[in-house]
Amino acid sequence: TTKLILDLQSVAHSAGHPVPLAIGLDQENGGVNSLYDESYIRQFPSAMGVAATGSKEMAYEIAKATGRELSAVGINWIMGPCLDVLTNVKTQPLGVRSMGDDPEEVSKFGVAFMQGYKDAGLATCGKHFPSYGNLEFLGSSLDVPVITDSLEQLSFSALVPFRNAIARGVDGMMVGGCAMSSAGVNTMHACLSEQVVDGLLREDLGFNGVVMSECLEMEALSQNIGVGGGTIMAVNAGCDLILLCRHLSVQQEAIRYLKLGYEGGDVSEERIRKSLRRILALKAVCTDWYKALNPVGLPSLTSLQPSHTTLSAEAYNASITVVRDQAHLLPLTNVVDHEDEVLLLTPLVKPLPASALAKGLSAGGTPSGPGMPWGTAVPLMSGENVFRELGRSIARKRQGRTLHTSYTAHGVRPSHENLIHRASAVIVVTADANRNQYQNGFAKHTAMICKLHENGEGREKPMVVVSVSSPYDFVLDASIGTLVCTFDFTETALQTLVEVLFGHLKPTGALPGTVGQSHRPDRSRRLKQQWIVEEFSEERDAKALNNLLLKVQSERPADQRSELFGASWRTFLLNMHGVEEAHFVVRNSSTQSILGFCCTYVFQSTATGVVGAIVVDPDGRKLSIGRSLHVRAMRSLVRRGGVKRFQLGSRLPSVFLGLPADSNAQRKYLRRWFANHGWNMALSRPVCSMMLKGLPKWTPPDNIRRSLEHTDAELTIFRGRHQGTKAAILELVKSSTRQGVMELYQLALAVPDYCRVIQARRRKEKTILGAVVLCSPRTARFADVLPALKDSASNTWAISSPVIAPGAGEYSTILQCLILKGVGEVKEQQADAVLLDCVSLEARGHQICRGLTCEQIDGDGQADSLSAMGFTVLHNFEEVSCDADSMTISA
Repeated sequence: TTKLILDLQSVAHSAGHPVPLAIGLDQENGGVNSLYDESYIRQFPSAMGVAATGSKEMAYEIAKATGRELSAVGINWIMGPCLDVLTNVKTQPLGVRSMGDDPEEVSKFGVAFMQGYKDAGLATCGKHFPSYGNLEFLGSSLDVPVITDSLEQLSFSALVPFRNAIARGVDGMMVGGCAMSSAGVNTMHACLSEQVVDGLLREDLGFNGVVMSECLEMEALSQNIGVGGGTIMAVNAGCDLILLCRHLSVQQEAIRYLKLGYEGGDVSEERIRKSLRRILALKAVCTDWYKALNPVGLPSLTSLQPSHTTLSAEAYNASITVVRDQAHLLPLTNVVDHEDEVLLLTPLVKPLPASALAKGLSAGGTPSGPGMPWGTAVPLMSGENVFRELGRSIARKRQGRTLHTSYTAHGVRPSHENLIHRASAVIVVTADANRNQYQNGFAKHTAMICKLHENGEGREKPMVVVSVSSPYDFVLDASIGTLVCTFDFTETALQTLVEVLFGHLKPTGALPGTVGQSHRPDRSRRLKQQWIVEEFSEERDAKALNNLLLKVQSERPADQRSELFGASWRTFLLNMHGVEEAHFVVRNSSTQSILGFCCTYVFQSTATGVVGAIVVDPDGRKLSIGRSLHVRAMRSLVRRGGVKRFQLGSRLPSVFLGLPADSNAQRKYLRRWFANHGWNMALSRPVCSMMLKGLPKWTPPDNIRRSLEHTDAELTIFRGRHQGTKAAILELVKSSTRQGVMELYQLALAVPDYCRVIQARRRKEKTILGAVVLCSPRTARFADVLPALKDSASNTWAISSPVIAPGAGEYSTILQCLILKGVGEVKEQQADAVLLDCVSLEARGHQICRGLTCEQIDGDGQADSLSAMGFTVLHNFEEVSCDADSMTISA
């Protein structure tokens, strides 16, 4: 590398270049390194791994060490630091390249990295402006990922690290190739947009350095616009350098088009001269001809090696994080004897580009080394080599056998089950399981098997899950009792992992950002008033609560129907057998008005604790009224005992099925608010209420009617008179895991004059395949808990809570039959409209459905077929649930 760079600089010098070439690369550490050498270039943790140490000083020293190694071989510009704020942790490919999800923390670590690079003599380049931390992916590689946050939202989150880096003198900025779509900006590619580059970055944030575009060879950009056209657009947008990092022919195309653009007047001379001045200014801070033609090379790297090796070890030792260890399995020597067998299960992943394994494979060979000192369950497959040395390292720590095999998207095979049964402890490795869902499923299936297989001491078989990439794989999933995060799977990280697993190293890392309790953002400057929260009193508070509900409804424009439409204080008082409830208010004791209200329920049939609504006076928002109500509500639910799951949103009463999501900005705000108060937002699911209007003129669509004519299901209406049928329906409903379903059926069967249950049975059989409830607005009790029925302008009925038997099969067909029968029955009652109170929008493939009972998915993915019947969405919600063990109550 040193010789190559020196040759390039010598050619430039001989050709009469006034200043040396700017030569830059990515060297983010962890899994993203352009330069690798086992002897001379040290390996350091990924950006998130460094943040897990909690030490900005460590970040500075690592950046300085990396910079000195690059400078020694002739590199003068580093494409870093990575300043993206990972606000959507579940689906983002950026992963551990980001320093976390807290803008302030990312900013502080980013500045520390930047200063370290600068002190090593390198120019810096922040990336990926305006952020790759919250992208929405539409589908294929030709679909551009989109930032949907508004400029205001970006300003308070994603732009914070970029703004601070600019203030501290970052030399360059890489602008991403993603799309932006919001009220403030709409562009297909940020790096091609003058509004983003010259407007947002230069004018609004005051950046005067060099701007580099994202690589224009990215498939979505090159296919949609073309490299030539993209080059002209990027230059005119304000980019000083165009990144083309793969093919010479493409680079030549870009140069040709730039020349044509200049000659044709599409690119002005002044634009080019501005870019030239900025590039020369950057080169002046990082290189000169003496430095470029006299790289210190190997002698300097040799002298740096001892101190950098020590720093690398210290960094990895401080970054490895034990997220939880509920059963105190670590170190494994606590629960496994030296002679016992340990099973290592690893996914098939590609080697990191900068690793000894990748180097060996690129040379056409396989990694050298002694024979495997542990048992292999199956022959090695492509990709299994990545974790071979991990297996060797575990084997060297023990006397007993270490069994190692891989797993794939085929899941837990019989061979895996046999090995799990035989081993005394199991280690499951995952690598970005959020984006590789088969790994998530495999780990949970293995955990279930281990719970069923007791060891000789009568306790469940020990299992440790190791996330070797993103720490978010199972961070909020308490079903994985012992979870360790390494933040990358380089050889150094895995060696350090073994030291932790077997007690030779005490882990001190902590998850960065808001998910790490010890690293929650400092909100001490925010107003945190402690309001007096009282229990709701019907006699004292009923009228005041009605006034509050009407005031909140009035916020909506006249043409938009509020979620609180028809709701009164009676709506929130269920008074049902099997439901415990407690409701709370914040009052103005002088005026007796209610400033905030919260309702909570415990549904004993599903052991679910529910926060059904938090309503705050519009004039009292951002004064911590909601926070005070939430804290009191959660403490009340926890004290009740027996609760296995907490849920935001309730289908009974059917007001807020979850977080309101009609407005994307409101949805994101509420997600952040509840995440900051201990809720796991990764486990949310979209749901909605739907309405079919104009019922007198409605007829079933011909295609749907024809498709259901030959179904084997026979549909009948049950009015609650026959005790045997009633018991059979309730037995079916017991299979439901959804909160409020059993209680709603019990209520419907108790008032047969106004509510009916439609049941589907297989012809000539007595077994019930499915059921659904029809609710009349003439039943005051139903109109209270389903307030949308109180539409004085129309006679509205409701179809509620479809339940399909777990073994019924043909889920979609049975559901459509029930809904269609329900609509027909309602139409016969001269109704004007029909309400579907809870429909899931979550689409699931057949593979996933097969792993669940049909009822449990509760209509997932059925919105399209219902739309074909004429239903339209009334309100969108996001239902959020958390296991009780993983819930953290924020004070």
